[in-house]
Amino acid sequence: MANRRAFEIAFVGLKPGIHQFNYELDDKFFVEKGAQDFANATASVKLTLEKNTGFMLLKFEVGGKADVSCDRCGNPLKIDLWDEFKMLVKLVDNPDEMNEQEEDPDVFYISRNESHLDVSDWIYEFVMLSVPLQKMCNEKDMGGPQCNNEVLEKLKAMEAKHIEHNANALWKGLDKFKDN
Repeated sequence: MANRRAFEIAFVGLKPGIHQFNYELDDKFFVEKGAQDFANATASVKLTLEKNTGFMLLKFEVGGKADVSCDRCGNPLKIDLWDEFKMLVKLVDNPDEMNEQEEDPDVFYISRNESHLDVSDWIYEFVMLSVPLQKMCNEKDMGGPQCNNEVLEKLKAMEAKHIEHNANALWKGLDKFKDN
């Protein structure tokens, strides 16, 4: 990543208290990290770092937009990215051991000797988590001009066939009692 240092925070030089950092991300950032779920992404991440003695509390606020494919019809769809995440970063003597033992994914340990904190992986992870799992046109737009109606018709036909098959299977076992 060419601009890796932009995501490093030199926390040693920061005074105790609250500090803000803003990051504007585009497709280049996500391609370098390997994202393939969306295109034309523009994300903004507001990072609030609260520095205390022995630990830092990080709050990531994700916003933006991205183009995805609709899970139902396959046509392009623009979605909003929005979410908030919190991380607790603790300064310890044995960070590798502590990170292996820690069960909470929102707690991370770094060495007391560290002077910089690289937040690029967390930013990438949190933006990816802000993409909805189901990416579909909303109900009022479904079947509209942006939807692929050919795919929707095939889905309806497959659903009707599935319902018919299940209805016949439900009564199939009762046929043997008919003659008794």
